[in-house]
Amino acid sequence: DLYFGHLEVHRYPLYSTGAPNHMDNTTSEELSPLSSGTDSGAQSPLSPDNKRSPKGIKKIWGKIRRTQSGNFPGDDLGLVEFRRGGLRATAGPRLSRSKDTKGQKSDHNAPFAQWGTERVCSWLEDFGLGQYVIFARQWITSGHTLLTATPQDMEKELGIKHPLHRKKLVLAVKAINTKQDDKSAELDHIWVTRWLDDIGLPQYKDQFHESRVDGRMLQYLTVNDLLFLKVTSQLHHLSIKCAIHVLHLNNFNPHCLRRRPADENNISSSEVVQWSNHRVMEWLRSVDLAEYAPNLRGSGVHGGLIILEPRFNGDTLAMLLNIPPQKTLLRRHLTTNFNVLIGPEAQQDKREIMESTAYTALTTTAKVRPKKLGFSHFGNLRKKKFDESTDYICPMDTSISNGTQKSYGAYRVHNTLPDKELEKLDQVGQGD
Repeated sequence: DLYFGHLEVHRYPLYSTGAPNHMDNTTSEELSPLSSGTDSGAQSPLSPDNKRSPKGIKKIWGKIRRTQSGNFPGDDLGLVEFRRGGLRATAGPRLSRSKDTKGQKSDHNAPFAQWGTERVCSWLEDFGLGQYVIFARQWITSGHTLLTATPQDMEKELGIKHPLHRKKLVLAVKAINTKQDDKSAELDHIWVTRWLDDIGLPQYKDQFHESRVDGRMLQYLTVNDLLFLKVTSQLHHLSIKCAIHVLHLNNFNPHCLRRRPADENNISSSEVVQWSNHRVMEWLRSVDLAEYAPNLRGSGVHGGLIILEPRFNGDTLAMLLNIPPQKTLLRRHLTTNFNVLIGPEAQQDKREIMESTAYTALTTTAKVRPKKLGFSHFGNLRKKKFDESTDYICPMDTSISNGTQKSYGAYRVHNTLPDKELEKLDQVGQGD
């Protein structure tokens, strides 16, 4: 009997340790046959060893919980408190950023010069220059550091080797210093890539996006800037120039370009100047030239170029559409509709340009290169950096106060006579 009893004493713990929580506070009547695996009426009374074993398991479970939670306050919280979004689930990130958050709140309404390091770095990230934040944290102590920095400081301390990134930051800091309220600042580099689609130059989107060209920078783009962006076509330079001029006249309204047709029977030159490349293609379809419309993709032809560039005429459009010269009737049909589109005033200006002795037709092969420097300029090469040039593609015309004027004369691009254009752009011959 003693030997049998000894075996019985060690048999019960083997069954009881399998589910200690079920045996703790649950009576034998509450256990179902499915949960226990046996009939509840056949349960034997628990031995003293069986009663102690659940407590031993709880003690081990408590050690595991304390090991996982460490010394974090609130270890006495139950498992119910450990939930997504709760204190225990997000304690690490919230505690580590608490000081920075207070710092951002304290200078939320402060002028830029008093911004803390983290806020300036966040501004750089939002500005599209997040790749320089690592160096900014080491060098910038406040917004005042940037406000007093020179382009050379930005290149040396922030590692900004990209000339257009440096130009972007210089222009932004200058606007903050002078407290300029410029609508162009609201147009970021993402908007500019969509704008390139609208003016028919989507092939340059990658270069413009990589250089983070935004609305403010468009006003200060130079010939060298466009060459750096791999825009070498003279026609594309003129396309961008006219498109920027349209933005100026419309106070950099992001929705000023028209993409869809309205009333084809009642079109004025002030409307045509705001046509996108797609809208011009729609017009070609309306005058029975639909088969040639796709040829305008990537051409840079938009309403601004058609109206504002005096040398852009029906022959130029026929060339871009790849209409063969021998198809005289088709070209005559295009020229007739083109003249109706631009109106009598623009038509007269274009005719005068064509009749001038200095006239040179626009071509798709004319290239642009930087101006040649004379010997008198070599002494200034060290002083004048690449991104400090003022040879802007579309100089701001201070005589135009706003874009409310809608007559053709209000949309004239100044200084676009062929000789002056050729002198500025330094045309390099024509290929085949």
